[in-house]
Amino acid sequence: MPTVTPNAPARLSTMPSSAALTAVRAHWPEYLMEAAALGTFMISACVFGVLLEHPSSPIHAALEGAAMLRRVLTGVAMGLTAIGIIYSPWGKRSGAHMNPAITLSFLTLGKIAPWDAVFYIVFQFLGGVAGVAVASLLIGPALQHSAISYVVTTPGPYGTRVAFLAEFAISMLLMGTILWVSNSPRLSRFTPLFAGTLVALFISFEAPLSGMSMNPARTLGSAFCADEWTALWIYFTAPPAAMLLAAVLYRFRRGAHRVFCAKLHHCNNQRCIFNCRYGDLHAQ
Repeated sequence: MPTVTPNAPARLSTMPSSAALTAVRAHWPEYLMEAAALGTFMISACVFGVLLEHPSSPIHAALEGAAMLRRVLTGVAMGLTAIGIIYSPWGKRSGAHMNPAITLSFLTLGKIAPWDAVFYIVFQFLGGVAGVAVASLLIGPALQHSAISYVVTTPGPYGTRVAFLAEFAISMLLMGTILWVSNSPRLSRFTPLFAGTLVALFISFEAPLSGMSMNPARTLGSAFCADEWTALWIYFTAPPAAMLLAAVLYRFRRGAHRVFCAKLHHCNNQRCIFNCRYGDLHAQ
């Protein structure tokens, strides 16, 4: 019968912390890149929010009676921001998830190690808060105006039920599209364009229903700085549930083996920290 030494439990109890430390030592640049990516996205959201929605903005004054056009312009700006981040050197290296719901979905598909997923999510939240805080320092009181309110995401006039359903629908569509396109030999290089186009369309047409978040870290970044916590549960439940469902449906229809990597852009020579089989995608 094997003998258990007295210090065996101590060794076992330190294993998780040892694994976490190993992950941090190996992949801390990617964690910081995830924080910087979402932080950059939030700075852009704040800047364009003020330019297009603040009453004193010349652009807002010129388009005062054209709320729809202002949303379209915001959508285009943020879609291009997302595309630029994904195509950037940091985005190419970290995978540019920028969203805990996306990271969780790839975790369930076996594409990211558990500790990497934990730190990705932690740094995404930190990046969201830091981005809005930096934007506040750069922009000043204009970001606090009630028309902007740190670009918070809150339910529209149809209430929380519609907001939840809208967030669920757009989140599921985004994750389903990412999985479909990024795992296609013909389309994978265009994943950033598909993702950015959906962001632009959702801001243009869905934002009046829920504020268009799809991202718990994005919502928390604005909520924390604005001290505005209205219906926060929607943005912490609908996007993860919808994206996880999209991952389940993809696995059911095509199989987990048909998910080749967790990067949104992989046509590059940047290192990959994921459970990557991207080479197999183009070897078919």
